Amino acid sequence: MERKSTMAHRREVRTAAAVLRRGGVVAFPTETFYALGADPRKRGALARLRRLKGRDARKPLLLLAASRSQALALASQPPPRALLPLARRFWPGPLTLIVPPRSRTLAGALGRAEGLAVRVTSHPLARRLIRACGFPVTGTSANRAGSHPIREAPAVAASLGHPPDHVLDGGRTPGGAPSTLLDLTADPPRLLRAGAVPERRLRPLLSSPAAKPAAARKSRAGPRRKSRTRRSARARSRAPGS
Repeated sequence: MERKSTMAHRREVRTAAAVLRRGGVVAFPTETFYALGADPRKRGALARLRRLKGRDARKPLLLLAASRSQALALASQPPPRALLPLARRFWPGPLTLIVPPRSRTLAGALGRAEGLAVRVTSHPLARRLIRACGFPVTGTSANRAGSHPIREAPAVAASLGHPPDHVLDGGRTPGGAPSTLLDLTADPPRLLRAGAVPERRLRPLLSSPAAKPAAARKSRAGPRRKSRTRRSARARSRAPGS
């Protein structure tokens, strides 16, 4: 019975990957909720995804990768100092990092040319799908903008109003908190959304000499602190969805 189930999943993954390569939109499970996947290199696929979700084109989309190497290849070189320590500790898992992009064209298509949001999913079916595609795919939650995220495949179409091109059914997802969102394009890095990885677990890696330049550790007070607060508010308004 288990063998049949595995073989069925393999067929489903191949079908879903073919849909993504053709420019379609696929719903699939992640370690938190169901996500909507599209090929980020295809503008038409991204436009269709945004229409399905009712998502503002100015709000960036995040990418899901199947491995650390696949995710790290999206970042500019040299990468931010905190990137490698964070990737080694928390990937795969629900930590989304905004990194300076290797390709500003790709990042711009996703909504923010100066930063690209990515994480390595820990869900086995999602990782198989992304590996089968050969490229990272979008990972925005599979629900209409402003509504609750989805934990079961049959609820995806009901939430969106129209079904995506394919739904990869991986059963009920764990749910819980969304991925934590940390902006590494800022110096020092900024926490844009609290989530499944608590800030207390991130702090040691952000405050270590290897992860944070000395200039960034200097205390800032008075008007400078107020200015940083305003910048943080602007950054949160443009943060990628889960």
